[in-house]
Amino acid sequence: MTKSKIKRIPNHVAIIMDGNGRWARQRRLPRLAGHRAGTENIRQVIECFADYGVKYLTLFAFSTENWSRPQREVKGLLRILEEAIDREIQSLHEKGIKLLHLGRLDRLSESLRQKLQYAIELTKDNTRGTLSIAFDYGGRAEIVDAVRRILDQGIPPQSIDEALLSSFLCTAGLPDPDLIIRTGGEMRLSNFLLWQAAYSEYYSTPTFWPDFGREEIEKALIAYSQRERRFGGLRAEDTQSRR
Repeated sequence: MTKSKIKRIPNHVAIIMDGNGRWARQRRLPRLAGHRAGTENIRQVIECFADYGVKYLTLFAFSTENWSRPQREVKGLLRILEEAIDREIQSLHEKGIKLLHLGRLDRLSESLRQKLQYAIELTKDNTRGTLSIAFDYGGRAEIVDAVRRILDQGIPPQSIDEALLSSFLCTAGLPDPDLIIRTGGEMRLSNFLLWQAAYSEYYSTPTFWPDFGREEIEKALIAYSQRERRFGGLRAEDTQSRR
């Protein structure tokens, strides 16, 4: 595949990184080995999307519901995230990537919170691209929290519109995702960017996240570039046929 087949590049790509556990099971490895392999795959994915000119990349790493998983797995995931920040943040900074966190911080360890905040502060002025990590994130909780903040500020109901609500979400200042990719073959959003995904294009691949590389990225971008986004309107030919 070549870049010439990709006629249109999304500005913002969001990915539900699924299939780490199944990847590990196929290899008779513990689930954490799959999560570690998935984390190690993030660097090449970031670089590939940046090469294509995607300015915003959002990765769904850990949901509000994932706390219900076995404690050993949860602790392992938190440890892997800390290790990934230590290992990758300087490289991301040198490549001009800005790091953001979407979700709650209060349930994370003090050590992990400090590392996230350091990484965000270090990269805040970078402009080549923006990487958002959704960790302890849930779309419904995000909307509820936004409504609570609006009420706390005493904003009158008649002043509330879509733009105002968007400004109170975790993603305030970010464009809505143009393309949402889910690896691992499932066909659901899993409480990810529910508000922001209203007009996103969706792409699902059976490839597990640790194996999601350049070839799979190109397939997703080609599929996206072949779609016509109408945002509730009509296609040009449909408009002409109504005349």
